[in-house]
Amino acid sequence: MRLRCDGEGAGARLDQYLHSRLPSYSRSRLQQWIRDGRVLVNGQVERAARPLRDGDVVDVDPAALPPLKATAEAMPLDILYEDADVVVVNKPAGMVVHAGAGVHSGTLVNALLYHFQTLSHVGGDLRPGIVHRLDRFTSGVLVVAKNDGAHQSLAEQFSSRTVEKTYVALVHGKVKQDHGRIEKPIARDPVRRVRMTARLERGRSARSEYFVLKRFDKHTLLEVHISTGRTHQIRVHLASLGHPVAGDRLYGAPAVAGVGRTPGRFFLHAQRMRFTQPSTGHPVEVMAPLPEELQHWMDDLPPEAIIKT
Repeated sequence: MRLRCDGEGAGARLDQYLHSRLPSYSRSRLQQWIRDGRVLVNGQVERAARPLRDGDVVDVDPAALPPLKATAEAMPLDILYEDADVVVVNKPAGMVVHAGAGVHSGTLVNALLYHFQTLSHVGGDLRPGIVHRLDRFTSGVLVVAKNDGAHQSLAEQFSSRTVEKTYVALVHGKVKQDHGRIEKPIARDPVRRVRMTARLERGRSARSEYFVLKRFDKHTLLEVHISTGRTHQIRVHLASLGHPVAGDRLYGAPAVAGVGRTPGRFFLHAQRMRFTQPSTGHPVEVMAPLPEELQHWMDDLPPEAIIKT
């Protein structure tokens, strides 16, 4: 497609101009095309923020739309528990739960569709079986619904906050109190839209509770319980205390972690989940062992310094 910027569009950002002229495509999709070099301004690749001038010629080479239905992909799954209604997997760090934001393959959903004949349809064709999510670089316990009845039951349990979720997090600095609660609303950061923030008075209510498991020289290992499941909740809450999760650059962790071996992830692991089996009503508790790369990371940390008096 070839577009010519006239006086009305002059001064607008490239991505904004495209969105006004091609409203059937989302701005995120248009920005991805710009990054991929599928949009040229006067024959040159430009940034999304590039202001247009009167007479500029914009050429657009649209990419094929992603599938509207997730497809099966042969990938391994670490299955922790399975019955007729649910399956609980140990999600590895780096794996996205379902398609979105430019990711259309290699997701947990793609792997689930390969391993299981049927999953619930409540979440739609792109999110079959998905009742809740974990951040891309958070590992650990994730429960999946095999049928719609199980999905509705689990969704109600999450909504009523009866699901018990326990995480392990390594944070920077020395957390003073052995036990604490954080009750701060969480909202989208108005400046950096990829982040969330707990510094505003508005937002969705969120509650986290932590217990100190072990102290190191410059780090603290915490067990964290959450009764709500807001986006980036643990990461945001701990960062609000001045103790960002180790390796979490988005929320203020230093670039150098201060240890020899640091994997390309942050130190947050969903260790345990306890929920009610949808058909029997019996409690189910599932645990995921700490990944080796996190154990090695922790093993490299110097112990807490002993102050002699």
